[in-house]
Amino acid sequence: MKNESSNLGVGTNNPRRQRGILIAQRSKIKKTSRGWRVPSQKKHTYYNVGYGRLDDKLSCTCPDYQERLEKCKHIFAVEHLTEKEGTKENLTRAKPIKPTYPQAWSAYDTAKTREKELFMELLNDLCELIEQPEYEFGRPKLPMKDMIFASALKVYSTFSLRRFMTDIKIAYEKSCISKKPCFSSVSHFMQKEELTPLLMQLIQISSFALKNVETNFAVDSSGFSTSQFGRWYDFRYGKDQVKRIWIKAHLMCGVKTNIVTAIKLTHGYSNDTKEMPELVNTTAKSFKIEEVSADKGYLSKANMLSVMEHGGKVFIPFKSNSSGNASKSKIWKKMFHMFIYNQEEFLQHYHKRSNVETTFHMIKANFGTTVRSKNGIAQINEVLLKILCHNICVVIQEMFELGIEANFNNLNGAETK
Repeated sequence: MKNESSNLGVGTNNPRRQRGILIAQRSKIKKTSRGWRVPSQKKHTYYNVGYGRLDDKLSCTCPDYQERLEKCKHIFAVEHLTEKEGTKENLTRAKPIKPTYPQAWSAYDTAKTREKELFMELLNDLCELIEQPEYEFGRPKLPMKDMIFASALKVYSTFSLRRFMTDIKIAYEKSCISKKPCFSSVSHFMQKEELTPLLMQLIQISSFALKNVETNFAVDSSGFSTSQFGRWYDFRYGKDQVKRIWIKAHLMCGVKTNIVTAIKLTHGYSNDTKEMPELVNTTAKSFKIEEVSADKGYLSKANMLSVMEHGGKVFIPFKSNSSGNASKSKIWKKMFHMFIYNQEEFLQHYHKRSNVETTFHMIKANFGTTVRSKNGIAQINEVLLKILCHNICVVIQEMFELGIEANFNNLNGAETK
């Protein structure tokens, strides 16, 4: 009668088990924070053996395991090594220690209780930088800076246009605006194309206050849904299909304060990879870039070069089918070998990327995950206003936590005390 364990591929006569024992005897297997780094027998590469996210079963990154989803020779090598060292009990998953970050609660409480007051003051300083177009003919228009102030305050309040008019009255009494616009005037103003470049400029200026604080950055994208739907006829299924229209925001932010330093908006199904160089170049105009981290969606030679041209290091994890062969560039091979052979150090830097997800969470939690505007241009401007409001709130927080003196009239940014 055959041994049941042999049928399952774990018997002593299993060829994979025998090759795994040879690997454990002849090669050096390195313990890492995520498992073990096991060398291949045939080519100069390594595979990672560790635990999956959902269970306590050992898995491997080699093609054999990925195809069969059963123990490969690299897993057998790890098991033989741990048995030999008498540490087999350590194969059970160890619960990772969740990092904690201290919060300056006194500064946080003060910033939040005074936020709306300071928000109006800082927004007013930003709007003072807007030049009023020269009057030509026709009915006089409301001042440009007043309308940008009203539009940003409306998005900050998260109220509807009619309910928001009380905030306009308060802003007028504080002399933040010279005239009180009607709610419909604010709606029509947000539909103007010339508002978009002005908001992009204000977002960059609002980040200048933290240019001496931020040197490490992260890149990612996220969507803001609209109330509109796209319809098309699907010939494959022979019926109409409906899908919600949404706007994708690509941004770069500082990992320490979550300040947004560069932003670009595209349609909801655009590719992320090609947007990174523009974000990096925009940030480099005002900030010193030391590190940039991004997820696998941004893996490309052009993105690596865009960071290194400004003297920074880039940390983007490689895909399972990536290689560092001789046909690749020097930059690609250098980062590939760091990802494979110094994974612990790599992951320490790459972990900073999670801060960009925190930035999106802050924006959506404070100012909404959707846009209320129906007009396409107004939708773009509304998302930009959310980013602008977020930056001002971040500056207010750092005024109390880091001692930043925000002076937007100084385009070179503020100095720390």
